[in-house]
Amino acid sequence: MLGVNARAAVGRFWAPVVARLARAGVTPDAVTLVGTLGAIAGAAGLIATGQLFWGAFTVTVFVLLDMLDGALARARGGGSVFGAVLDSTGDRAADAAIFGALVWWFSGAGDNRLIVLLALLCLVLGVLTSYVKARAEGMGLTCDVGVVERTERLILVLVGTGFLGLGIPYALHVALWVLTVGSAVTVAQRFAAVHRQARGRAMPTPPPSTPPSPGRLL
Repeated sequence: MLGVNARAAVGRFWAPVVARLARAGVTPDAVTLVGTLGAIAGAAGLIATGQLFWGAFTVTVFVLLDMLDGALARARGGGSVFGAVLDSTGDRAADAAIFGALVWWFSGAGDNRLIVLLALLCLVLGVLTSYVKARAEGMGLTCDVGVVERTERLILVLVGTGFLGLGIPYALHVALWVLTVGSAVTVAQRFAAVHRQARGRAMPTPPPSTPPSPGRLL
């Protein structure tokens, strides 16, 4: 998968920047927030108003910035639980902003109901892709399979959006169709992986709760 194979190359590309940020005392959480808010602003302020090329370009810049947080956390000695939750939440928010901006533009002045439908399907399938993995890992299973992860999802939607903004017809249609099919396959692959691992396993039993002492009733 591209999302796995590209990580080493991306890490080498950003290594000098990460080293400078670490020396400057910049925190991974700050990078996460800037990347997330910038991507949301680019989607809402540019893509949603029909400036498709510059919107895709701006969002791409901030998405690349957001990729720094993990490397920066490792350079500073390791990340935190809060940082991991913040990063995952920011990813979902940025993804929703991108597809939501497409829905907003093409349901109005952009006037293309097919793109609206495809964008909504991609948004829902992207959420399912992430949720199945998170839920499986919460049950002690692994779920790293899938032909379309977040990296592929962003590449397809941003390249399609940018090309359409440059006047290339049907670029976004093709990108969203590929993304819809690939995301549906990914959800099916993850369910299949969970089913194989969960076969014959019972739900984990939560530990019994300790009754409160009389002095703690209030």
